[in-house]
Amino acid sequence: MVTQAIIPLAGLGTRLLPLSSVIPKELLPINGKPNLEYILDECLQAGIKQFIFVVPKSRPSIKKYFFNDNFYKKILKKKKKDKRLKRVFKRLKKFQKMIKFVYQNKPEGTGHAVLQCKKYLKGTHFLMLLADDLIIKKNCSKEMISLHNKTKGSVIATRKVDRKTVSRWGILGFKNKSKNSFLINDVIEKPKLSEAPSNYAIIGRYILPMKILSVLKNQGKGKGGEIHITDAIKTLVKKNEKFYGNIFKGKYIDCGTLDGFVKSGLTISKYL
Repeated sequence: MVTQAIIPLAGLGTRLLPLSSVIPKELLPINGKPNLEYILDECLQAGIKQFIFVVPKSRPSIKKYFFNDNFYKKILKKKKKDKRLKRVFKRLKKFQKMIKFVYQNKPEGTGHAVLQCKKYLKGTHFLMLLADDLIIKKNCSKEMISLHNKTKGSVIATRKVDRKTVSRWGILGFKNKSKNSFLINDVIEKPKLSEAPSNYAIIGRYILPMKILSVLKNQGKGKGGEIHITDAIKTLVKKNEKFYGNIFKGKYIDCGTLDGFVKSGLTISKYL
């Protein structure tokens, strides 16, 4: 069973400056709730029991958000009848029991982030989610876990994008396509249009096998001097490890840019 989720949170958030110079992008509020909590809610509904946050030591605000007990206890002493505050504190206490922190002190890629989590990972597979990518209306992680349980393989969330934009995405090659999934036979990071095997792009949800850790450990740095999870996935696909694309049914929101962040609030208020 997939019961653990890695959430890399060590990125610089440069696309959201100047907002992210004060508040980590994952804590920026969307309709009164940080986008990180939307991710956690998705995971909870999908049966996830433990979260592993990958953060830099120089950014304590994410830990403080969830572990600020003294502050809430002082406020609740003064506002004993405030039911909303009690609900908020109870919710945060629930998350405290589920969260582990590991550290990545500079952005070295999603692959490096996964390696930092090695001591906490158990079982055969784990979930990884990128906090910039929100998927609402339908629970993408739940769909992916269902596909994993059916196939016993690894799973990547995917959707069609405009062919002219494939150079902005990780793109999947595939075979044996059905209505909602396909077997992946290639992974290319930000290809030229002429080199793209399809226009099915990777969206920030992955169910990955434990064996990817040994691949990452021996993998050199890729584009931008980072260790990319897509390079490790490509290695495993070429070794005939089963990876499936889950063509998810939900509404995708990119909240990692200023324009996307502004639109995310409008979109969420429309659908939720």
